[in-house]
Amino acid sequence: MAVPKKKKSKAKRDSRRTHDVAKLPKVTTCPQCHEPVLPHHVCPECGAYKGRTIIKTEES
Repeated sequence: MAVPKKKKSKAKRDSRRTHDVAKLPKVTTCPQCHEPVLPHHVCPECGAYKGRTIIKTEES
């Protein structure tokens, strides 16, 4: 059975776990309606992408 010879320090343990954190999505604002939107996605509020209306919504 494999048993470690030396105790791993808390710093070594925590540095291994640095990538296990939950990351929040990056959010930008729509240039037309100024609502929060994910990058490279159509705005769910106004339906615009890259300055053009892609999807017609009830508001537009």
